[in-house]
Amino acid sequence: MLNRLAYRYHQSLERHFPEQRLFLKSDTETRFIRLRPATQIMALVGSTLALAWTIVATALIMMDSIGAGSAREQSVRQQALYEERLNALSTDRDLRAEEAVRAQERFNIALAQVSEMQERLLASEERRQELETGIEAVQDTLRTTIKERDGARAEAERMTLALSAQSGGATELGRASDTLATLEFLTGALGEAAQERNRSLSEAAAAREEARRVADAKQAMQLRNDAIFAKLEEALTVSVEPLDRMFREVGMSPEALIDSVREGYSGQGGPLTPITFSTSGAAPAPEELRANAILGGLDRLNMYRIAAGSLPLAMPVRGNFRMTSSFGYRNDPMGRGTRMHNGTDLAGTRGAPIYASGDGVVIFAGWKGDFGWHVQIRHSNGLVSSYSHMAQVRVETGQRVSRGDQIGDMGSSGRSTGTHLHYEVQLNGTPVNPMTFIKAAKNVF
Repeated sequence: MLNRLAYRYHQSLERHFPEQRLFLKSDTETRFIRLRPATQIMALVGSTLALAWTIVATALIMMDSIGAGSAREQSVRQQALYEERLNALSTDRDLRAEEAVRAQERFNIALAQVSEMQERLLASEERRQELETGIEAVQDTLRTTIKERDGARAEAERMTLALSAQSGGATELGRASDTLATLEFLTGALGEAAQERNRSLSEAAAAREEARRVADAKQAMQLRNDAIFAKLEEALTVSVEPLDRMFREVGMSPEALIDSVREGYSGQGGPLTPITFSTSGAAPAPEELRANAILGGLDRLNMYRIAAGSLPLAMPVRGNFRMTSSFGYRNDPMGRGTRMHNGTDLAGTRGAPIYASGDGVVIFAGWKGDFGWHVQIRHSNGLVSSYSHMAQVRVETGQRVSRGDQIGDMGSSGRSTGTHLHYEVQLNGTPVNPMTFIKAAKNVF
C-alpha cells in the first residue's frame, strides 16, 4: 500500500517536474547527472529563498542608507539655518549697538546745545536786569532833576524877593530875563532825561525780543530733545528686554548678574555714570530725570553685554553633527541600567574642532577617568562648562579663553561607544540642561 502511494506521488511530481538529465562530456567518455523531481523542487525552493533574502536585505540596506542620508541632510540644513540666524542676529545686534552709540552721541550734542542755549538765556537775563537797573537809574536821575528844578525855582523866587527887598523892587524886564534863563535850563535838563529814558526803553524792548527768541529756541530744543529721548528709550527697550528674558529663562537673576559684573568689571571703557546737574537745591527737571534714566538703561545694557559674553551660550561644535543623547535619565549604553545623563552628547567626525561656548578660565585640561581627555572652563556667576571624550586637548590649565576659541578635537577617549562630545554645564555645582542656554541665546542673538 505504501509503495503504491509513493509511486503515485512520484508520478504526480513527474507531471510537473519531469526528470532531467545533465550530460557531462569529456574526450574519452560521456556521463550524465539525473535530476529527479524532488531534487528539482529542493533546488527551486532554495533558489526562491535566496532570492527573497537578497531582495529583503537590499531593501533594508537602501532604507537605512536613505534614512541616514535624510537625517544628515536635515541636520546640515538645520545647522546652516541656525548659523544663518546667528549671523543675522549678530549683525542686528551690532546695528543696534551702533544705533545706541550714535544716539548717545546725538544726545551729547543735544546736551551741549541745551547748555549753550541756557548760557545765552542767562546772558540775556543778565542784560535785561542791567537794562532794568539802567531804567531805574534814569528814573532816579529824572526824579532828582525834577527835585533840583523845584529847588532851583524856589531858590530863584527867594532870591528875586531878596533883590526886590534890597533894590526897592525889580523891573519887569529883569524878572522876565530870570524866568527865561530858568526855563532854558530846565528845558535842557528835561530833554536830556527824555533822551536817556527813550534809549533805556529801546534797550528794554530789544532785551524782551531777545528773551522771546531765546524762549522759542529753547522750546524747539526741548521738542528735539523729546524726540531724541523717545528714540533712545525705544532702542533701549528693544535691546534690554530680550536679554532680561534670556537670563531669566536660564534661571539666573538679572539683578544678581549686574551686581556681579559691576563688582568685577575693571577694564577700560567701563559702565556709564549718570549726569548730575546743579539745581541750586531745586528738584531735577524732567529732562534731567529722563537723561539719567536713559544713561542708566545704557549702563544696564552694557552690563548685560559683558555678562552675556561670559556665559556658555554658544554651540561647542559646528558643521555636520547630530545630537545622540539629551540631558536627563536614559538607558546606559554600557548595559548598567537607567542612569542620569548630566549633559548632551553631540556626535560628529573624529578630529572635528571643539570650541569654548563662553568666555572664561580653564580650570582643568587633561585625562579624567571615564571622561577621557577632558576640559573644564569656569565662567562667571557660578557657571562651569565641561567637554569630554576628546581626541586631543589644545588648552592648558589656567589659560583664559574666549567664546569661539578652539579648545580640543572630537574623539572617543574614556568610557565611550563612539566619536562624540559629551557637553555639560553646571550652575553652582549642580548640572543643568546645556540646551537651555543655547536655546535662550538663539531667541536673542
